[in-house]
Amino acid sequence: MNTHVSPQADPRQTCVQPAPEILLQRDASIATVILNRPEKLNATTLSMWKLLDDTIRQLDADDSVRCIVIRGAGTKAFGPGNDISEFETHRGNQELARRYGPVMHSALRAIAHCRHPLVAMIHGICVGGGLGIASLCNIRICGQSSRFGVPVNKLGLAMSHDEMSGLMRIAGPDVTLEMLLEGRVFGADEALHKRIVTRVVSDADVQEQAMISARRIADGAPLVARWHKQFVQRSLDPAPLTAEEYDEAFDCFATEDFQIGYQAFLAKRTPVFGGK
Repeated sequence: MNTHVSPQADPRQTCVQPAPEILLQRDASIATVILNRPEKLNATTLSMWKLLDDTIRQLDADDSVRCIVIRGAGTKAFGPGNDISEFETHRGNQELARRYGPVMHSALRAIAHCRHPLVAMIHGICVGGGLGIASLCNIRICGQSSRFGVPVNKLGLAMSHDEMSGLMRIAGPDVTLEMLLEGRVFGADEALHKRIVTRVVSDADVQEQAMISARRIADGAPLVARWHKQFVQRSLDPAPLTAEEYDEAFDCFATEDFQIGYQAFLAKRTPVFGGK
């Protein structure tokens, strides 16, 4: 909770405001987006999806950003999915769900199409919609005690196309269906085997290792990172490359960053890229 004292108010009285549900922190070129409802294990609400959508799109348009880290507040959970206590007012029937869905799906698409690399810092529980968010990140680092799954069959709910797109990308149709059909929650080692996470570390090292990964990305050439994201995504499309798409792979040679990196390599010094 944030406590704010108005200069006109009696100093013995305070106005208590709830903390934002989405926090944004910046450390130079690294942005950290925090799902901030630790008292609810960071369960997502309709307002959180709107804020998350706005935040990711804002960062996507910012050329000074080189890496985005997404995490949950605290160390108990990345996120358990949507807050079920909100269903009665926002998802309790088909009509309400049709209004809720596009808001959530827009945020997920913002993450999926973000041009900057994304790192998921996963503490504790990462299930349902929380896993949907994490699965859209490019690198996913979790602790040994982290738990994963999509137990929506126990709620009589289907996972929508946008919600499962990340799982389909990283784990494939068979593993995705296994998770949806069984609704089982499992541990970090199995998640690594299923390619749901890219790295498992000790619980105490999750934050450090995720930020080291983000720093490695941020220290690289940012235009190249964006091209690599684009090229990998394009490679999933079976359609032949157009002449323009083929030629784009040579655009890096026309950048200042190439000259910086090339000359730094010859001089045996660390390059400092400008993103041009």
